[in-house]
Amino acid sequence: MQFISTRGGMSPVSFSEVLLEGLAPDGGLAVPDALPRISAETLETWRALTYPQLAAEVIGLFATDIPREDIARMTEAAYAEFPDAVVPLRTIGGGLTLVGLSEGPTLAFKDLAMQFLGQVLEYVLEKKGTTLNILGATSGDTGSAAEYALRGKQGVSVTMLSPQGRMSDFQRAQMYSLQDENIHNIAIEGVFDDCQNLVKELAGDVDFKRETRLGAVNSINLARIAAQSVYYFWAWLRATDALPEREGFEVSFTVPSGNFGNILSGFFAKQMGVPIRRLVLAANENNVLDEYFRTGIYRPRSSDETLATSSPSMDISKASNLERFIFDLVGRDPQRVVAAWGELAEQGFFDMSADLDRFTGEFGIVSGTSTHADRLATIRSVHEAGFGIIDPHTADGVKVARDYVEDGVPMLVLETAKPEKFAETIREAIGVEIDYSDELRELLAAPQRVVDQSGDAAELRAYIQAHAVL
Repeated sequence: MQFISTRGGMSPVSFSEVLLEGLAPDGGLAVPDALPRISAETLETWRALTYPQLAAEVIGLFATDIPREDIARMTEAAYAEFPDAVVPLRTIGGGLTLVGLSEGPTLAFKDLAMQFLGQVLEYVLEKKGTTLNILGATSGDTGSAAEYALRGKQGVSVTMLSPQGRMSDFQRAQMYSLQDENIHNIAIEGVFDDCQNLVKELAGDVDFKRETRLGAVNSINLARIAAQSVYYFWAWLRATDALPEREGFEVSFTVPSGNFGNILSGFFAKQMGVPIRRLVLAANENNVLDEYFRTGIYRPRSSDETLATSSPSMDISKASNLERFIFDLVGRDPQRVVAAWGELAEQGFFDMSADLDRFTGEFGIVSGTSTHADRLATIRSVHEAGFGIIDPHTADGVKVARDYVEDGVPMLVLETAKPEKFAETIREAIGVEIDYSDELRELLAAPQRVVDQSGDAAELRAYIQAHAVL
């Protein structure tokens, strides 16, 4: 498999090359030149595989330039500290099943991609004899997952931008308590979109990018999408294990989404052959994506209009990965992608309402919005029904999923984080104090190391130049 740019200005490159690039040189995002189609027979042979073995098979379809035995070794190492199931499934009533994506070291779904990314980055850098300076932005969970996966790795530094005062106490503690020399945290005045804009601005400066060997771990990095697509295969296999007739049996997935990366992974899995009926996008009050999939109009909001909510990892109003979906929507025509983004820059929105029927028909994507009151009520209802405690982002997913349950079609809701990360909201919803382990209490009490910045690009450039691994 080779990779091209959504904007047409990049010659096809390998997985290893796109892994280190982040944004394409033309400002677009890397996408596969063609996705493989997995047969029902192959899916059936994958049923007996462990999660690391399945990950090697799926990721190996993307990373065709890396020997399969090396990928298998890396996936085994990536998931060695997860429970045996890695991604367990559990029913919560009402036709819903949670897909447990938060069993990793930082208690969030980002670990499933980041733990592999840490392995493969170190592998590729060693093969190429070079270094990489990661610049990322986080609304809550990407930062800690990336830092835990890359701390202490040879030839890699991580500079992670996060919005001041916009994450939970637990999320801040996870990131800012790390003392590794190759980990750098910068708190930016503003919201996540301001952090993301800085990443894109510096990544779009080709000379600076080359000078500092700048790379990305946000979901603009295609390796993240490839690694996340694995759990859609896994969840379908586990959900259909007991069925006597399972070939082509469709399930639906509900995905709490802010930056569109997680649901894009499901979109890829569906195109590759996983029998998915619907992909249900669950937004919070920052519901730009819900508006887009309901009306066809994409209208990002300004920083001032982006709300601080109780599901902070979704407090995003500019979804970077939407461009990859748009690329397929317009028939993989890069000129039409560039034109859409030109309209966005000129008038603040673009209109694709003519394609609304294709959203729900050809692509199977529907959406909904959840509010703070919805989150509290959903957490409460799941707990009172005896199905445990869910975090607020997962609650957004459960709330929206309930509107799309169909008879005979299992609804799988992606659990995005553990409730321990959002104790304040859990207390408000059900009056329960989260019982932290001794290890987590030590984390919350640990000294924190973070640099505050105003969001000035020149200030950030100077910091990266001073701390880069070259």
